[in-house]
Amino acid sequence: MKLLAFDTSTEVMSVAVQRTDSGARQLWQHSGQGGAKTSTQLIPVIQDLMSQAGMRFAELDAIVFGRGPGSFTGLRTACSVAQGLAYGAQIKVLPIDTLLAVAEEARLQIAPTQEHFQVTALLDARMEEMYLARYEFQHGQWIQRGEYDLLRPEELQGDAQCRLAGNVFDCYSMRLPVVLTQRFNAWPTATAMLRLAPVLLASGAAVEPALALPLYLRDKVAQTTLERAAQKGIL
Repeated sequence: MKLLAFDTSTEVMSVAVQRTDSGARQLWQHSGQGGAKTSTQLIPVIQDLMSQAGMRFAELDAIVFGRGPGSFTGLRTACSVAQGLAYGAQIKVLPIDTLLAVAEEARLQIAPTQEHFQVTALLDARMEEMYLARYEFQHGQWIQRGEYDLLRPEELQGDAQCRLAGNVFDCYSMRLPVVLTQRFNAWPTATAMLRLAPVLLASGAAVEPALALPLYLRDKVAQTTLERAAQKGIL
């Protein structure tokens, strides 16, 4: 299986290319600064990894990308690049939820051999909020428990057995309930998406390039001056 995967939903840009020949898996990957630099650096990084792998885009089975939730600009960049490359190569795209990629990355770090694993995936949503989804891994597959959520750190609920994984602990650690002590740093990496891809592709999750669309959990991405002042208690 030949795949290109990338995620630009956070301040880390993650890209990976894999090819499997005669049962042997080869991997080329890049992790670097994302954010404002993503729009100018993503395509050159992809081209470099594809060159290292000795592959053309038309040889890929699919282009895998993080569809969100995450940075508004980062998600638009990922979708547009995935669309453009897939149209040109006449192949399909595989959108993967970034919170699911966080859960998979945490599983590999914490308990890669466990047949059953539960985790609450968290990503910084800015504006004093976090994106959240709860997942359970069993029988080699992930199941999402409940809906996505957007909440403030203080609103997170759980007990001492609850595992948290994500990129929120540097900025919100002191605001999370003290009972939630199992905290693991994890990002939505391209390599996590590559591990998720075979099951998702087999289930028919790949779509035409036109359907490379972002997943937004927040309709409003900016506040007015009055709203910011009210939040700070100025008014």
